[in-house]
Amino acid sequence: MPHLPLFILSAHDRDVLSNFAMEAGWRPVAARRPAGAEQRFLGSQAQIAVIDARRGIDKAFGSIVALSEAVEALGGALLVLISPAESGRLPEVLAAGATHFLADTMSADTFAVALAFAQRHVERLGGGRAETRNRNAIQRSDALFWRYDVTRAHVTLSPALADYLGEVVSRRLSPVGLLRLLPKGERRSALAIARQVERSGAGAAFAHVMPGDVIPGDPPRRVAHHLYVEAGCLLGEIELLPNGEGRVAEEKDYLTGLSNRRAAQKWIGRMLEEMEGRQAGGPVIILLSIGQFDRMNAAYGQMAGNALLGRVGRRIERLIEEEQGAGVMLARIAGTEFLIGLPHETGADRAAFLAHRLIGAVARPFSAGDHLIRLTARCGIAEAQPDDDAGRLLRRAGAALADAKMSDNQSVRVRIHDDRSRVADDDQLETDLRLALDRGEIEIVFQPQYVMADDRVTGVEALARWNHPKFGALGASALFAAAERSDYLLPLSGHVQKRALEIAAAWPDALSHLRLAINVTAADIAQADFFETFMAQLESSGFPHDRLTVEITESGLIEDLAAASALLTKWRAAGLRVAIDDFGTGYSSLAYLKSLPLDYLKIDSGLAKDITGSERDSIVVRGVIDMAKSLGLKVVAEGVETEQQLALLARKGCDFYQGFLRSGAVGSGTLAGLVG
Repeated sequence: MPHLPLFILSAHDRDVLSNFAMEAGWRPVAARRPAGAEQRFLGSQAQIAVIDARRGIDKAFGSIVALSEAVEALGGALLVLISPAESGRLPEVLAAGATHFLADTMSADTFAVALAFAQRHVERLGGGRAETRNRNAIQRSDALFWRYDVTRAHVTLSPALADYLGEVVSRRLSPVGLLRLLPKGERRSALAIARQVERSGAGAAFAHVMPGDVIPGDPPRRVAHHLYVEAGCLLGEIELLPNGEGRVAEEKDYLTGLSNRRAAQKWIGRMLEEMEGRQAGGPVIILLSIGQFDRMNAAYGQMAGNALLGRVGRRIERLIEEEQGAGVMLARIAGTEFLIGLPHETGADRAAFLAHRLIGAVARPFSAGDHLIRLTARCGIAEAQPDDDAGRLLRRAGAALADAKMSDNQSVRVRIHDDRSRVADDDQLETDLRLALDRGEIEIVFQPQYVMADDRVTGVEALARWNHPKFGALGASALFAAAERSDYLLPLSGHVQKRALEIAAAWPDALSHLRLAINVTAADIAQADFFETFMAQLESSGFPHDRLTVEITESGLIEDLAAASALLTKWRAAGLRVAIDDFGTGYSSLAYLKSLPLDYLKIDSGLAKDITGSERDSIVVRGVIDMAKSLGLKVVAEGVETEQQLALLARKGCDFYQGFLRSGAVGSGTLAGLVG
């Protein structure tokens, strides 16, 4: 298994051991100082830790003890290098937690053999090579890394790194664009190290700070960059270095690297003490539980399940850093249950919004080799009351979580008092939406669409994003769901269509070849004068007719297919193209294909993901594509997230695709960078 991560702690020979590891096919994550070593090991995604104790076991003994608990919790291996002169102390080293040792003359060959024995130990603990591969893939799925393809002269970011950087950068950029993300004073040395790694093939590392505006208002996060060569490409793995002091040993959860239940209870007690005499509200507790995790363990093995919990913890941690900043308690308190403690004056409404964001983050697929693992979660929320102690507050949050688990369609519940809970609904969003248009809070962004054959950006889909003054950025799904509940769907849809046309009409020459796809709803086309209204907006904007595609969402039921067909025919006669969006989500798909004059069929993201599922799933997807082709339609795949999905969809005959594999929705400035 080449290029697995390997954690190395060596005060004097870090670079030598790293190069030995690289020669043996490992990807080293190395440190010189023992401070923070446990956190760095847990964050490295490694399953094997190496401690260099050749300068004296006494000096390294504390690190062996500290790392052994984390290694044991992950089902890993701890290899300790000792001097032959101290081989008599091997019983002490093993008692301290080492699983393997090397007391021979150090060379690349002896080191490689010792690592091979350690890896075999890990595989046996994990249930075999297949289970270990699954665990490795899961651990890798949220890694912060980039890949520089020398022949194509572009850099591709991992989905996790692109999400972490947010609007700072797009998924694909030039090498110069990547270098500009570093502080000016560190660019020259970083470039020299990268060139050295390219020439020699040996790994190297350097530390720097991430861009200061990644998390607005927070100081820049210090990271370590690990560079290595793989399959002719230069890769950079980014390790987030620990901030401040590590956690007290008895308050750590070694499986995830987070705090444990004991630490969470202490935090709650401290917050409640501070609450006494305050006029403002107290802390708020969110309990998040992963659903049906036992099925995941049965399918992939216990060790893979443990690795997945670690990735869940990392996702939650990053989201909380972005949303809340400092002062938040994050702990794994039992099995698949996490606690998020929010400080004073947060309020239940803000906590409910964060809970929905957390559920969304957990729901994003995790990669396990050739498979995608999808998880669900529920949340219970309790806000501290004046007479609360830690136990009562936790019990109330637990009762709210139980209510959420029992509900068919409510994933978040809030307990105000001990005896009842309420739904964490979106009433506030519905009220705020009526002011959002006047305040200019609705932003138009564009998701690129790529040609399947050559990855060329050929068009975009216009999407809406609500920059809510309290809850931050809300995506189109939350926005339109609130609009539909508040009977504000038509004004919102018309605003989005009008602004998308205006923005696209003002694009620079670099974007003048792109097609623009605009969504219209079933409610829109049910309006008697919609064709005239829409065409008036198009003429007013000046956007070319022949570059516009109208996308009708298939999940929104069209009641009068004859009238819809007449409308689409008029659009096509005016030079526009027509697509059915989200095909495969509803029950009227075949009726739409028979009755409506179409140019494109967009396969729903859920259906596109099935291409990598069972043979039955793959047959269904292939059948949809073949049917569209036989009707003379171009096929666009939505929600493409992995290279395997992309390859299979291309093989089945898709013409275009969009999804987070290449880029999410971006502003016009970022879009110009992607196209250029």
